[in-house]
Amino acid sequence: MDRARVVKRSLERIGGAAVAIGAAALKFGFLFAKFFGFFISAAAYSFWFHSWTFGFGLAVLILVHELGHILESRRQGLKVSWPMFIPFFGAFVTVQRAGLTPFRSGLVSLAGPLVGSIGAAVVWVVGSMNHSAQLDALANIGFLLNAFNLLPIGFLDGGHVAESIRQAWRVPVIRFEGGVPMQAFAPDRARAVQLFALYAGIAVAVVLCLLATRPNGATL
Repeated sequence: MDRARVVKRSLERIGGAAVAIGAAALKFGFLFAKFFGFFISAAAYSFWFHSWTFGFGLAVLILVHELGHILESRRQGLKVSWPMFIPFFGAFVTVQRAGLTPFRSGLVSLAGPLVGSIGAAVVWVVGSMNHSAQLDALANIGFLLNAFNLLPIGFLDGGHVAESIRQAWRVPVIRFEGGVPMQAFAPDRARAVQLFALYAGIAVAVVLCLLATRPNGATL
């Protein structure tokens, strides 16, 4: 009996140690990916495109897109994480949206494609001034990624904006005091229209830039 207890306790200790090691490894892996994910993604894109300058530039454009979300979130006083990069899947940030109105949430979602497209436009201008086919191609991919993100699909920025527009149009506005709902107002449809106008304007501009930067047989 005593021997069985000793074996049981030993197994419990081993199991506890294994869980602790696994949790530490998972946490370390998460931190490693969080702080070095940008460079890992840049290396992956460089390998894929056979050009370290192009791969690094693409990673920078993705970072600029995420910085748009971060800047708007911080402007609104929201908690936001540093971008988590996943090679060939882009990057994402986590924003604390609890208590946000649909309009404010929509602004956070739109900020990424807006700032990301401005970054691509800067690359386009520099490429045109220097007659760089590589920079022109990089700008085109930047516009393509931001245009894709504006599609009204659930997990994309455009999907979040579409949901914000729907909520602003249909969901009553609740006034809270001390965390307690005190009064309900009619849906803020004026905000829904404003958000749709912003979304449509940005989407049209990005698509036009995408078409204007179509590569003409340029190589990387």
